[in-house]
Amino acid sequence: MEIPSASLLLFFLFSLLLPSIISSSSLTSSSSVQDPHYVEKDFEKAINSSRRQLGYLSCGTGNPIDDCWRCDPDWEKNRQRLADCAYGFGKGAIGGKNGKIYVVTDSGDDDPVDPKPGTLRYAVIRDEPLWIIFARDMVIKLKEELIMNSYKTIDGRGASVHIANGPCITIQYVTNIIIHGVHIHDCKQGGNAYVRDSPGHFGWRTISDGDGVSIFGGSHIWVDHCSLSNCHDGLIDAIHGSTAITISNNYMTHHDKVMLLGHSDSYTQDKNMQVTIAFNHFGEGLIQRMPRCRHGYFHVVNNDYTHWEMYAIGGSASPTINSQGNRFLAPNDRFSKEVTKHEDAPQNEWKNWNWRSEGDLLLNGAIFTPSGAGSGSSYAKASSLGAKPSSLVGSITMSAGTLSCKRGSRC
Repeated sequence: MEIPSASLLLFFLFSLLLPSIISSSSLTSSSSVQDPHYVEKDFEKAINSSRRQLGYLSCGTGNPIDDCWRCDPDWEKNRQRLADCAYGFGKGAIGGKNGKIYVVTDSGDDDPVDPKPGTLRYAVIRDEPLWIIFARDMVIKLKEELIMNSYKTIDGRGASVHIANGPCITIQYVTNIIIHGVHIHDCKQGGNAYVRDSPGHFGWRTISDGDGVSIFGGSHIWVDHCSLSNCHDGLIDAIHGSTAITISNNYMTHHDKVMLLGHSDSYTQDKNMQVTIAFNHFGEGLIQRMPRCRHGYFHVVNNDYTHWEMYAIGGSASPTINSQGNRFLAPNDRFSKEVTKHEDAPQNEWKNWNWRSEGDLLLNGAIFTPSGAGSGSSYAKASSLGAKPSSLVGSITMSAGTLSCKRGSRC
């Protein structure tokens, strides 16, 4: 049987690197064996270093989303191929696939009711499908919420695009949205103003929450490879019956309440919510809600949690949380080792909620408190893709956040 070249090269690298890993691990005797997590970490570090030196596997990371499109040096000519690469509950989100390419040339946002052609707001409110790209690097400071119409892709690849320092993105009662490759940060509240949401309609908006991405009654949504930080409320919130959502490959930093999934304990319409949280890096300066869930079904898979101050994953109102193949590095504070937080209920109630940890790597004293009987049918509704081993999380999430994509070369 012929061995694939990638596997052969990986085996070759392992055979070269293993002696140096062992010799540096201070294995003084058979009764003094180093913690296997540290050996694993050393090996992964050595492999990643070799990959960088050799340019090896720059698009073969084991991340199924990235490996679908990043190998293509002509990605710029095949932008809409990205729409075929989603995984998880948001896999059906096609965004502006098969629509025209729309190039944003104007970073301004002078009139939320009558936006100028060439602006991002003008593009996202159109009725027809559009694949929206950017002519150059730009910082877009919105005057009011950017209220999107259905079948739109915001694709920041090839430019450094920041939506910042004003109200940010609202996905309300629309479907098939892709947001990819954009910096979203320092988002503010907006409102008490008229805002257009389609060519034929504008309306009065009350005060907004100040989320980076607010999903309200939306479906088939995919947020991928964005860098998010420091917003007024949540970085990404999904409420009021939103479902079929994937949040993947994002890098989130410097924020308190990171992600709310589910409107309130009393809003039972969120019982059908299904959200995949995959391949994200939850980084420095984060405090809680990665995510905080209510009622629905949540697949938290192959994410890297390197920072939290209060807890990582929490919820109330009996959500089903399926945590698989994540890496949880607890903070040094001995009072903050818990990954999980069962909220707004006594133990005799939350002990029946279906929360499980399967194949997670718990480091520095991290503790995941499972609960519930764990019926197969319940977790089937909270399973959306095959989890990779937690030992691969470092390489899978290595490129989380916005990518530096250059035309004519692999992204």
